[in-house]
Amino acid sequence: MRGANSAKWVAGAAIIALAATACGGGNDDADKGNKGGTKGAVNADGIFSVEVGEPQNPLQPANTMESNGSIVTDAIFSQLVDYDPSGKLEMINAESVDTKDSKLWTVKLKKDWKFHDGTPVTAESYIKAWNWAANIKNNQTNASWFGDIKGFEDVHPADAKAKPKADAMSGLKKVDDYTFTIELNAPLPYFSYKLGYTVFSPLPESFYADPKAAGEKPVGNGAYKFVSWDHKKQIKVVRNDDYKGADKAKNGGVVFKNYTTLETAYEDLKSGNVDVLRQIGPKDLPVYRSDLGDRAVDQAYSAIQTIAVAFYTDQWKKIDPKVLQGLSMGIDRDTITKTVLQGTREPATGWVAKGVLGFQKDAAGDVTKYDPAKAKKLIKDGGGVPGNKISIQFNADGGHKEWVEAVCNSITQSTGVKCATDSKADFQADTNARDDKQVKSLYRSGWVLDYPVNANFISDLFRTGAAGNQGDFSDKGLDAEIKKADSAASLDDSVAAYQKIEKELVNYMPSIPLWYYKVNAGYSEKVQNVQYAQDGDPILTGIEVKK
Repeated sequence: MRGANSAKWVAGAAIIALAATACGGGNDDADKGNKGGTKGAVNADGIFSVEVGEPQNPLQPANTMESNGSIVTDAIFSQLVDYDPSGKLEMINAESVDTKDSKLWTVKLKKDWKFHDGTPVTAESYIKAWNWAANIKNNQTNASWFGDIKGFEDVHPADAKAKPKADAMSGLKKVDDYTFTIELNAPLPYFSYKLGYTVFSPLPESFYADPKAAGEKPVGNGAYKFVSWDHKKQIKVVRNDDYKGADKAKNGGVVFKNYTTLETAYEDLKSGNVDVLRQIGPKDLPVYRSDLGDRAVDQAYSAIQTIAVAFYTDQWKKIDPKVLQGLSMGIDRDTITKTVLQGTREPATGWVAKGVLGFQKDAAGDVTKYDPAKAKKLIKDGGGVPGNKISIQFNADGGHKEWVEAVCNSITQSTGVKCATDSKADFQADTNARDDKQVKSLYRSGWVLDYPVNANFISDLFRTGAAGNQGDFSDKGLDAEIKKADSAASLDDSVAAYQKIEKELVNYMPSIPLWYYKVNAGYSEKVQNVQYAQDGDPILTGIEVKK
């Protein structure tokens, strides 16, 4: 199934977790509200619309790390693998992905796949795309995802000002037109899971003539073909009738409509001007179920909301973790989730989202429990908050204002630390500020799985230099533990090692866990069979448009 393989920063607030399965369609809770509405005859060529915001970057697979862009790139590009409802690897563009030692992997491709321009998808389509994305000269947001591959440091030196020593990673080798090998720096038992992430998409030869232009008019190999992008208004894609995947679109295409507020999108949903929402704003959470009836969606998915720390600022550069532990214990998660968020969140007890391999309850110990007295003591014992004031940055278009204000009030009332909100106009401005290291203090962060393994919520967020580590957290001891977990003998051993690491994160406090996300959304009377995947996005290919 498509849609379970896209990782990204989460734009919205109103979007908790899967209990045991790895994909939303597989458990009872996930089905609530998904298949409601009056069933009708289907127009196989019908077009429907989805609520999104403006993507941060051009639509290049390796340059997309946020939910507004990834929902589009995932429609246009397919990868080697995906996951079935049980979390088992499923071959998509790959015929097979095999290894004997977790270090040397052999990929065999299905031979009948083509890009939207009619050219074949070959081994070279992957090798060249990955080398281009990894090269430091091309400034791709997700370049670090190729860091496991031998020779990455030659194309992407640690010193950002240094020139690459090579144009290609030595670990990628073509065997024949439809077979290639991937040699890693060290064994990595869950590497095949990572191959389902958008960054590992292939690119057509036409891309390299003008990569910037290709980001404005992408040519992919997925279930939908790009049509147009009217910036800050809409993006349109249509069904790819030549698509060779099993998840062929049951509709004619999608219009991704840009909204600057969730409230406006909700009003448009009620009046029939947009068909599918990804989230409902806090203001409308109390009424959306009664408004929409069986078209209201209340479904678990694998993502977590946190408060991240800009460790590069003077305020946090040499902070004692006790201070962050104290701030965490000053947040009344139970009350905020029950009142402001209308019971649509579950307070987090660790850093790994539910529904992924290795999730464990209470990994953070007492640090996520509300205790004003202990909070004050920890902050005092840690030397206090520099300046005794903090701010929390967030995007105003994601429905975050109410809960950020509530968190700030809770911290101030329980600890005496002054807390202010720092609102950015939209998600693009918010993520740009993070990328440019312009966050003043703390920032609202949400992370949804890239692949259903706990390493994704630890290594890809807290390892030094990781693409998701936008706050510049760094600890050599933790890096060593992560490296050890990555080189474990088996997937089970690696997951167990990461479970141990998660319990140790309380001693580092790389971020403050808040709550697990949930899809609270809805859809219009024009569509049916609307389901949401483990990454929280609607499964576009399965949506049917009524006649």
